[in-house]
Amino acid sequence: MAASGFDEARLGRITGHLEEHYIEPRKIAGCQVAVVRHGHLAYHASLGSRDLERGLPMADDTIFRIYSMTKPITSVALMQLYERGMFQLNDPVHRVIPQWRDHEVYVRGEGERIETRPPEGPMTFRHVLGHTAGLSYGGTNHPVDKLYQAAAVRRGDGENLETFVEKLAAVPLHYDPGQRWMYSYATDVCGHLVEALSGMPLDRYFDEHIFKPLGMVDTAFNVPARKVERFAANYERTPEKTLKLIDDPRASAYLAQPTFLSGGGGLTGTTADYLRFCEMLRRGGELDGARILGPRTLKLMTRNHLAGGGDLARMAEGAFSETAYQGVGFGLGFAMTLSEVGAGTLGAGDFYWGGAASTIFWVDPVEDLSVVFMTQLMPSATFNFRGQLKNIIYSAIVD
Repeated sequence: MAASGFDEARLGRITGHLEEHYIEPRKIAGCQVAVVRHGHLAYHASLGSRDLERGLPMADDTIFRIYSMTKPITSVALMQLYERGMFQLNDPVHRVIPQWRDHEVYVRGEGERIETRPPEGPMTFRHVLGHTAGLSYGGTNHPVDKLYQAAAVRRGDGENLETFVEKLAAVPLHYDPGQRWMYSYATDVCGHLVEALSGMPLDRYFDEHIFKPLGMVDTAFNVPARKVERFAANYERTPEKTLKLIDDPRASAYLAQPTFLSGGGGLTGTTADYLRFCEMLRRGGELDGARILGPRTLKLMTRNHLAGGGDLARMAEGAFSETAYQGVGFGLGFAMTLSEVGAGTLGAGDFYWGGAASTIFWVDPVEDLSVVFMTQLMPSATFNFRGQLKNIIYSAIVD
């Protein structure tokens, strides 16, 4: 513990906090936490249950749905191709997706009376990596989102990345690329770009260029039959403040290989696997001799790319995201804390993201720290696990 610079008793508050406030009152079924500093595992705990219905405890090798924690992996994959000279950040996306050359921007109106105009500039690779492309998730009553719904833009079974981008070609953009930030299908577009530029299916690209080099042996788009016993149940919190099973691990769609390989939210994996991904990031793109990214590329990805250097409070449209907005910037696949004062939290200089089932991670190169938290509770905005864990973890650093 001394090598990691933590006060052991203070860091151990994680256990009591999660058990007392979340597991014992059944706000979550169970969780897993890993904290690494200076390359030393300072804290690891598997708490509660992975499957309440079957009475199965949380185990160190439990497999979780990581949803949008897939996004940083996809962003890293695309930037590997950047390192091979296959594109520049300011290249237009329509160089790879020709049918996107004529994208229009929404002005006003609805349905048949909708008015659009040409964008002030083309959508670029930088924009899709940073959610400033003008895309959305198509889930609101905005006139553009209604067109998403009418065009059946979705990530479900029967779709693939090729049909997905073809449908998006017919839908106008919410705003001029680069002018605003909106959480969106953009990282699924990045997944298509990985396939198009590499000539490989996304799952095979991930396996060959990220998972196998890093030893991420349990991360995949589906859970094979031999691993089903380790797969956690997924829950939601009801209006009555109880847990409701919404995805039984023995009957989950994740047991089959999907047709749509979602770079925005399709992966499952373990805490151990994702911690190896985080440790690669903490070490500047390399782990155990496997170089995934160059350190300068990673520094570029984790800088704030929002227009004018502003934060999400100024740039973001819509309230749905995996981060707070005040004092937070966004780079190429990661959010980052720009200001501890502005964000009201410790860890300026960190970069991070989360997933829809309340999973979170962050990497802090200033403190030489990696943290992974896994649970299975939807939606992710139910509890502020990131803020609470940050309070406990940073206050335990004493070197």
